[in-house]
Amino acid sequence: MQAGLLTDWIGTRKGLIAGAVMFLLCLLYFGYSGNTIALLLPFGACFALLLLTSWRTVWWLLLVGMIIAYDVEISSSLATSLPDEPLMAVFLVVTLLLIGARRQLFNADYLRNPLMLIIGLQYIWLFVAVIYSLEPLISVKFFIAKNWMLASFFLMPLLIFREKADFRKAFRLLFIPLLVIVTYIFAIHAIQYRFGFREIEHAIPDIFYNHVDYGAILSMMFPPIVAAFVLTKKGFMTRTFLLGVILFWLAAIYFSYARGAVLAILFAGVIVMAIRFRLVNLIMPAFYTLVVVAIFWLSHNSRYLDFYPDYDRTYSHATFSDHMIATFKGQDMSSAERFYRWIAGVRMSQDRPLTGVGPNAFYEYYKPYAVTNFQTWVSRNPERSTTHNYFLFMLVEQGWPAMILYAILVVLYFAQVQKVYHRFRDPYWRVVTLALAGVFAASFINNFFSELLETHKVGAFFYLSISLLLVLNAKSKQLQRKALPA
Repeated sequence: MQAGLLTDWIGTRKGLIAGAVMFLLCLLYFGYSGNTIALLLPFGACFALLLLTSWRTVWWLLLVGMIIAYDVEISSSLATSLPDEPLMAVFLVVTLLLIGARRQLFNADYLRNPLMLIIGLQYIWLFVAVIYSLEPLISVKFFIAKNWMLASFFLMPLLIFREKADFRKAFRLLFIPLLVIVTYIFAIHAIQYRFGFREIEHAIPDIFYNHVDYGAILSMMFPPIVAAFVLTKKGFMTRTFLLGVILFWLAAIYFSYARGAVLAILFAGVIVMAIRFRLVNLIMPAFYTLVVVAIFWLSHNSRYLDFYPDYDRTYSHATFSDHMIATFKGQDMSSAERFYRWIAGVRMSQDRPLTGVGPNAFYEYYKPYAVTNFQTWVSRNPERSTTHNYFLFMLVEQGWPAMILYAILVVLYFAQVQKVYHRFRDPYWRVVTLALAGVFAASFINNFFSELLETHKVGAFFYLSISLLLVLNAKSKQLQRKALPA
């Protein structure tokens, strides 16, 4: 009621006059003092009014802000991402205020969902790991960032998404700016760098951390684009455009030169087919079994030492095809470096198996645990990157409970998405469910070879895919109850 009255007042002549007077006063003050903050005050006031009158609109703007966000270094020890990180901090406060104002804020179906339980347990164990961290300051920073990530992209969507129009709007707000950005990168890479393998990093602006982050986002956005094509039944021009975008997107993924992104869309396709044929519950147990068997086989009598790279023959490559061939030959520098850190991570975990060294603290402690046989010329690691595997990332920094919870989350997600898909009868919701499964599957593969889940864009897609599955799960049950005879 109060928000409605405020909106009405803003639209009146008095409200417009008050805004104009405020802007002129700020402009005069800037002319007098030269303080640039004075110029930002009117925009801050407009943002505050918009937040008070329609916080949902601000959240939709956050989706666009997440796509176009770039890192800004404030000082040698402090950096932020603009404009999404300040907006996420705002939505952490908004979420807390909404929960404080309404105890029964979330649908009971959401709260009873086992995925909500797993996310809750992950959050609790993260808090425990922060308490026992060997590096409290950087772990607290990690914890704060996780709070506003969860608030913005896991909890807020539960309050916003209801109808088909909400899903369409989300797709457009993510797709349109990303298409513009990808087209720009593709053009620069083609025209200026002739699709050079190493030059892809120069073609990518600061919107992405590197070509791996860029490829991951491309692979995670691919399933929704395919879904949009499938759902567009009318309009020859629209369907032709979307088909062209699909082909262009595949080319962009290839020329991102990110092996994880290529594997991600293949895995997403496997998951989608497995869901349709009710076979998805076999995928992850088989995957985990294969990984465990490989670990035991490599660790038996230290057999992994037989696979250490030849330092003189381990190098980076000039073309993507050489890069892929070298991966299978064990002559690729980035793959060798992964083994270097994976071995260090496994050995580290033996000293602090329960709580790990602390969130975001891997870099500070891993080198003494590394096996020098696997060292490469990039092992100096000036960029301070971590384990290159999200399971190990959880194990080393937060202990066995965190890694097990993440493994369970993946299994539960695919099991639930299969149930939701077959519960729906509306083709629209079925296709949307498969698109979300594809996003999550692509995220899983990308994070199996990296720890991109803690970056803003990949993390946002990951938590959105979980949050929206909770929404679809509740909706499928609601529609199923309505379909039952009275």
